[in-house]
Amino acid sequence: MSPLLVGSTGFVLLLALLLLRIPVAFAMFTVGFLGIWILNGLQAAIGLLSSETFALASNSELIVVPLFILMGNVASVTGMSRRLYDAAYATIGQVRGGLAAATVIGCGGFAALSGSSVASALTMGRTALAEMDRFNYDPRLSTGVVAAGGTLGILIPPSTGFVIYAILTEQSIGRLFMAGILPGLLLLGLFLLTVMLLCTLYPKMGPKGPATSTAEKGRAFVGAIPILVVILLTIGGIYTGLFSPTEAAGVGAALVIGIGAVSGSLTLHSFWQAAQSSVVTTASVMLILIAAHLINPFIALSHLPAEVSRLLVTFDLGAYGTLIVILAIYLVLGCFLEGLAMLVLTLPIFMPVILSLGIDPIWFGVLVVLTLEMGLISPPVGINVFIVKSVAKDVPLVDIFWGVVPFWIAMLVTLALLVAVPQISLWLPGMM
Repeated sequence: MSPLLVGSTGFVLLLALLLLRIPVAFAMFTVGFLGIWILNGLQAAIGLLSSETFALASNSELIVVPLFILMGNVASVTGMSRRLYDAAYATIGQVRGGLAAATVIGCGGFAALSGSSVASALTMGRTALAEMDRFNYDPRLSTGVVAAGGTLGILIPPSTGFVIYAILTEQSIGRLFMAGILPGLLLLGLFLLTVMLLCTLYPKMGPKGPATSTAEKGRAFVGAIPILVVILLTIGGIYTGLFSPTEAAGVGAALVIGIGAVSGSLTLHSFWQAAQSSVVTTASVMLILIAAHLINPFIALSHLPAEVSRLLVTFDLGAYGTLIVILAIYLVLGCFLEGLAMLVLTLPIFMPVILSLGIDPIWFGVLVVLTLEMGLISPPVGINVFIVKSVAKDVPLVDIFWGVVPFWIAMLVTLALLVAVPQISLWLPGMM
């Protein structure tokens, strides 16, 4: 049987399993193992599984995954994650749309601790939706801003998406983290501009919130200082070379645990909850990585990447034209597939094309992660929309999807700017 036919069949089977909501790791493991068995024999499939599992277990860089996840979970259970929201709430809550703007800032701050879009949407949903509802915000704006703001978790470092991309493509985790900072801040700024425009055009969508005294503002800012110190120390340490990403993750986790213990907000019970959640999430990520390292050799053996590369070259679209086609494919896939599944499914096929065209893989990584963000709020599968729906049970699902449309457009504008001006992504990594 032709390797290309086997590869194409396996790719279609994998896509079908993912669309049927089969767990990502199980779907990739099944297709990869069977594919290598067919092409190279059972012994080769078993040998590759054992060797890749050992190689991943020996990769010290992967320690960043559990440490950053633990840092975010501890910040959540101790209430640290909402203090930046409280500071923004005290500062701009009294202006029209201020509570929605404070939610965006809170999501950005939590993203810089957790690296998880789902966790950001869930935490900020529980925190901010009740406040916006109390001041009669339009449900489409309140739920839309939480769902969209939560997506910042996959772009603003530390980002699990960047870690997975770095492992799969053998790129620097630290450079990818730095590459995500300016695009993340740009997107956060465009989200704030979107809130401002909506509340200017439709004042009833975002009424003014509560006025706060100078003393209340001061207390809110003091409460946010620990979380700001953790963010600046971890990300700044990576940028200056003071820490490697792994060391920064350890320092960040230790600081958050220490602050929680000293302040009395972290009990043994809450720490155990955070640790349990971190273990479950880390296990899921590691299983996906093991399965990815099994399916990637199968895809390579099938010659599918070479055929896709040849097909794209025959279109003669040039580097930018090919890049736009690939990003369009990601946007379409994002409507149906989960983000990590898309990364593992597509990178073995698209990376050879990207490298052959001379496109910077760090820049491409930022663009891909941004398209994954867009998929988190794209119908019909947008997971962040369903996360917000689980909190805002009285808001119809269709209203939440309508609510995210302006923010999805802001993401598209950000994507266009990053394609047009690569230095937005590459300036900070180039300065390291």
